[in-house]
Amino acid sequence: MVNAGAMSGSGNLMDFLDEPFPDVGTYEDFHTIDWLREKSRDTDRHRKITSKSKESIWEFIKSLLDAWSGWVVMLLIGLLAGTLAGVIDLAVDWMTDLKEGVCLSAFWYSHEQCCWTSNETTFEDRDKCPLWQKWSELLVNQSEIKTILSGFIIRGYLGKWTLLIKTVTLVLVVSSGLSLGKEGPLVHVACCCGNFFSSLFSKYSKNEGKRREVLSAAAAAGVSVAFGAPIGGVLFSLEEVSYYFPLKTLWRSFFAALVAAFTLRSINPFGNSRLVLFYVEYHTPWYMAELFPFILLGVFGGLWGTLFIRCNIAWCRRRKTTRLGKYPVLEVIVVTAITAIIAYPNPYTRQSTSELISELFNDCGALESSQLCDYINDPNMTRPVDDIPDRPAGVGVYTAMWQLALALIFKIVVTIFTFGMKIPSGLFIPSMAVGAIAGRMVGIGVEQLAYHHHDWIIFRNWCRPGADCVTPGLYAMVGAAACLGGVTRMTVSLVVIMFELTGGLEYIVPLMAAAVTSKWVADAFGKEGIYEAHIHLNGYPFLDVKDEFTHRTLATDVMRPRRGEPPLSVLTQDSMTVEDVETLIKETDYNGFPVVVSRDSERLIGFAQRRELILAIKNARQRQEGIVSNSIMYFTEEPPELPANSPHPLKLRRILNLSPFTVTDHTPMETVVDIFRKLGLRQCLVTRSGRLLGIITKKDVLRHMAQMANQDPESIMFN
Repeated sequence: MVNAGAMSGSGNLMDFLDEPFPDVGTYEDFHTIDWLREKSRDTDRHRKITSKSKESIWEFIKSLLDAWSGWVVMLLIGLLAGTLAGVIDLAVDWMTDLKEGVCLSAFWYSHEQCCWTSNETTFEDRDKCPLWQKWSELLVNQSEIKTILSGFIIRGYLGKWTLLIKTVTLVLVVSSGLSLGKEGPLVHVACCCGNFFSSLFSKYSKNEGKRREVLSAAAAAGVSVAFGAPIGGVLFSLEEVSYYFPLKTLWRSFFAALVAAFTLRSINPFGNSRLVLFYVEYHTPWYMAELFPFILLGVFGGLWGTLFIRCNIAWCRRRKTTRLGKYPVLEVIVVTAITAIIAYPNPYTRQSTSELISELFNDCGALESSQLCDYINDPNMTRPVDDIPDRPAGVGVYTAMWQLALALIFKIVVTIFTFGMKIPSGLFIPSMAVGAIAGRMVGIGVEQLAYHHHDWIIFRNWCRPGADCVTPGLYAMVGAAACLGGVTRMTVSLVVIMFELTGGLEYIVPLMAAAVTSKWVADAFGKEGIYEAHIHLNGYPFLDVKDEFTHRTLATDVMRPRRGEPPLSVLTQDSMTVEDVETLIKETDYNGFPVVVSRDSERLIGFAQRRELILAIKNARQRQEGIVSNSIMYFTEEPPELPANSPHPLKLRRILNLSPFTVTDHTPMETVVDIFRKLGLRQCLVTRSGRLLGIITKKDVLRHMAQMANQDPESIMFN
């Protein structure tokens, strides 16, 4: 017996893994990353760069470039996300108007741009100008009325082609008139930008954990340009999207959102020198007595959110489990045709959803021509233009009320069937539209009640005759926040987005009251928001930090193998051949294998990832002479003693995780769940006095939680 390390010329060959080889440290598609491992790898990388920076000026410069690479990526994300958002906004406006007509002087102008550039347009007839021709007038010379996103790997979902296709189709989908919005997909577009720029810097391209820090900031930039709400975007990423959000990501998210908002403002897609489409200016404060209808709108938002989530998930589940899911294009065509036919007769469903919300939010000034502002005016009124008192509703208002009621029913039903189709579909705008319609109707009702019964005790102290007491547009804004909160279960970020979206900082208390009430009501029927519900429907292994685990089970109740199951598949530190390991990999589909001293002792020494084993063996066969099927694989520092005529052994200590996370078999599952959440673990090993007993994966945790909640544990499909 001789020491294999003394073999002539074999020392360098056995240590070939000291140099990195392609794809090491990467993950398979549809698998969860190991956050703890990625953080450890980044720490090692940073320590190495810091050490080298003292060797030369060039290495010092490289260390500075590495330190600044994060801010450069944020700058690039903000610039590209803002530019794409501006282009999308301009293109959507143009294509939405293109359905009705064309600008004769410049076909690329929207209706508003065309008319405002005309010298023959007056303010009273600002929607009519000779340069804008409807298709009916242009073709047949007569008017007629004319009939929209926890460390999971999904390859291609954030790729360059996805970015291109999503940007183009988003314009087409939103301008088609479907009941959807561009805000959610804009978050996806921004994350595609983040993924693209991450690939340009090895600091992020080679570490999935660091890459997700960039994606968290990109999500903030996406919300920033979607709503013109940079602060709300950062809070949205923190509250709703991110699984891991360190303090430096907060600052970088803020910077990316700032750059994106500045870029969008420079493009000025809405033509009003503001970031947002729904900017409002109300001239009347809100009163304490109005909190009651605001809270009622919160109740409505919670009920609507519950109804929508349950109906939409039921429909999406039917789509996945029946033949309907095999014909996505046909489904889109049918839903689009039905939407167009039903929406055509009603002016409030015929216009784009963004225009509808803008009209519902607006206060009725002296120059407003909307039906919603058709009040009976006092001919002797001499009040200022911006201080019009409450007035009795005219015929136009009553007509608008029943049209809005029909629009509310239509939006509720059609949104259930539209969201989840194979098209870019955002839910923010449709949800806000439902709430805005309901809120405007409630606001008009309260306004008329206050006008005709101003002597009632609830109105007596704050609504005198001839005063401007109630603002129906404010009720629309509160209703929009309530319904959006009921669907998404957002609270803090929702309120901030709403006051940034509208400029209504003075009305933050009504928004907070409605948002909190809608969440309470919706949570009474189920804790899941729409995003969590779709994650569970697709079987993704998402461990929500909001879920509580209060059952008194132990790690030994969840670990595998269980009684009656085959023993745990393990690797030994220095007694298995390459062929043994290849056979084990071929016969199992586990993501990794514990490494023990021997099968008799079961003393744990580390954990080896499946993918890295495959890559290591493949590279060793290609690059190292003498590696054959019966070569011994070892994970120790020194090779085992082998007969002189034995083939070269293969050293794989470099891919071994020497500090895998372990718990004892009597650890409460409540603690195990908390560990998985806070550390982002992929798996942990179960031991007793250093002896390996089993393994618990993230999938095992989720299935156990589902089982304890009387749900189907087999619905968790991915690792």
